[in-house]
Amino acid sequence: MNLKFLLIAALILGIPGTTASYGAGDKKVTIRAGHFPNITHAQGVVGQARGDFDKAYGDKAAVDWKIFTAGPSAIEAMFAGELDIAYIGPNPAINGYIKSQGEALRVVSGAASGGASLVVRKDAGIKSDKDFNGKKIATPAIGGTQDVALRFWLLEHDYKLKEKGGTVQVLPLANPDQLTLFIKKELDGAWTVEPWVSRLILEGDGEILFQEKDLWPNGQYVTTHIIVSKKFLDQHPDLVKTWLETNIDITNWINENPEEAKVVINEEIKRETGKALPQAVLDAGFPRIEFTYDPIASSLYKVAQDAFDIGFLGRKKPDLTNIYDLTILNEVLKEKGLKEITVSEPKAAAN
Repeated sequence: MNLKFLLIAALILGIPGTTASYGAGDKKVTIRAGHFPNITHAQGVVGQARGDFDKAYGDKAAVDWKIFTAGPSAIEAMFAGELDIAYIGPNPAINGYIKSQGEALRVVSGAASGGASLVVRKDAGIKSDKDFNGKKIATPAIGGTQDVALRFWLLEHDYKLKEKGGTVQVLPLANPDQLTLFIKKELDGAWTVEPWVSRLILEGDGEILFQEKDLWPNGQYVTTHIIVSKKFLDQHPDLVKTWLETNIDITNWINENPEEAKVVINEEIKRETGKALPQAVLDAGFPRIEFTYDPIASSLYKVAQDAFDIGFLGRKKPDLTNIYDLTILNEVLKEKGLKEITVSEPKAAAN
């Protein structure tokens, strides 16, 4: 019997001593999970710090955490079969769903709403939406959630970008670089998310022109939600259910114990990045975020339409008909005596 045959047999039959991406039978499954070291990914941060998910799985599964700093890299990892579950923002999820023609992922729960703001330097001469001509405004990454929000907002207010013959310059810059340029007075504003909103205010002499929640019905929009690879969801719905049960428990704990939650989150952020957030930043930013298991689907559909309108999603309107699968979430909510979540999906968009 040759080596090639043995390897094929091992993969098919699950011979002890071999490895596979997904467990079978009594084999303990390794769940590859991701989050950002950020307070808007608080459930993932807390869950890693305290081991909540591992405790919930017991002998069934173990969580292998992967830390990301940008949504596109998390989506690439999911495409490569290296990531099963992730806390992530709406725009990377939209892009991943569209690029994979709906095959790569599903949104299965919410995690956070709010936390984003348009911050301007106090001496930049920006006091209203009429003061942006000739200004330089940053976002964390081109095509990212805040980048799309800023570009669409400028379009709505009749501004043209500098590269299109207008006067407003949008600069995709990493958040630490935004702060540096604020301090040097080389940047007029930034549309960004906590904790960087608070850092631009406290360290960069900035002020909030408006919070993004002011632009949304009921002040709610998706900042972070949970995505699962479709392959993992199909093969392990029981493990996804346990994850969502635990996520709800963590969400409720954070909302009921914000001061204790801040301590746990900050200690984990320090462990992951080597540096804790200043307490003043944490105290200022935390109340601007709502932690929720509701994915606020209507806001994602609006974000996708905005991205299409500014030319980020090609010439064909995005069809996100099946991006949500809340079947397991609603099963858990029902068992916990909580209100189930209904998603009104838009009709498939025409060209």
